Amino acid sequence: MADFAALQSTLGVTFKNASLLEQSLIHRSYLNENSDEMPSNERLEFLGDALIGLAVADDLYRRFPELQEGDLTKLRAAVVCRDSLAEVARSLDLGDYLYLGHGEQQGGGRKRERNLACAFEALIGAVLLDRGYDVARELLLNLLREAIDQAAEQLDVMDYKSKLQEIVQAQHQLTPKYRVVNMTGPDHDREFTIEVTAGDRVIGTGLGKSKQQAEKDAARVALETLSEGDSAV
Repeated sequence: MADFAALQSTLGVTFKNASLLEQSLIHRSYLNENSDEMPSNERLEFLGDALIGLAVADDLYRRFPELQEGDLTKLRAAVVCRDSLAEVARSLDLGDYLYLGHGEQQGGGRKRERNLACAFEALIGAVLLDRGYDVARELLLNLLREAIDQAAEQLDVMDYKSKLQEIVQAQHQLTPKYRVVNMTGPDHDREFTIEVTAGDRVIGTGLGKSKQQAEKDAARVALETLSEGDSAV
């Protein structure tokens, strides 16, 4: 059995049954060359996938009481998508621990997003079996916290910008354009100023620590301006 001490330290979880942790990292390709080993991680992946969906849905429901079903569904989908789970797996260096067949390893299997996302799901399933729901849920939400925050920010950006685009296109057959007009502060603490225009007219100006936040703010200001009756472009 491989030495999983570093991984368990990173997780902050010590397994009672370390073989569950090992099984969560066995890709099916490994069994093609090592048929006497324990089963692949696919059953644990199934279990972890179910827990991730439930735990994230519960967390979003409690954290965002103002969101309706459609927005909660979009937010959950963004958090539990393959790209998001693979990114968390990379942060844990799960690729380094995977048991892969020779061909899969030679083909870049340790970096393949599907392998990483599935291994993460299986890992969560293993924690659930070994330590119970509360420990698995706490670990999962701690690991996904940044992804949840980013997805929530993206959802807000999409909502303001899509609403503005709908209104401007319907009223004036124009598409809003965003442009950076100022950028201040050091690299680690930037502040962006962005204008949104419709045709030749500036209809909103926003500030933010990222371009996305500033675009969101500019769209929000533009929507407020339009709602106050200033619809001339």
